[in-house]
Amino acid sequence: MKLIKFLLLGILFGIVMAKSEAVSWFRIQEMFRFQSFHMYGIIGTAVLVGVSGVALIKKLKPRDFSGNEIVFNAKKKSYYRYILGGIIFGLGWALTGACPGPMVVNIGYGFFSMIVVFVFSLVGTYFYGLIKNRLPH
Repeated sequence: MKLIKFLLLGILFGIVMAKSEAVSWFRIQEMFRFQSFHMYGIIGTAVLVGVSGVALIKKLKPRDFSGNEIVFNAKKKSYYRYILGGIIFGLGWALTGACPGPMVVNIGYGFFSMIVVFVFSLVGTYFYGLIKNRLPH
């Protein structure tokens, strides 16, 4: 019963993603072809909400689900790894038509081909976890 709020939040997230058309492959294609501002507006809104959320967490110092303090660690100054990671993420997004959030919503919508994308995103995440300590910093 303690986890019901997370289930409800996930359902709300799915509804917002679907109603905003952020799960639409056509909207994503329009974005990558610079034909529409729609997805850029959604992403910009998400960035503003994220920045505001992090600022609130830093100010209010709430605890996580387990009661631990939420800590933000400083990022390393070598930005090329973030640029490379962004390029890989963007390529995957452009090729599949979905990033992680819409991927799960599309599965819920009944687009079962997204299960293949979801499985390989998990495989990629697992593979990264195996090799991350051997990658250059």
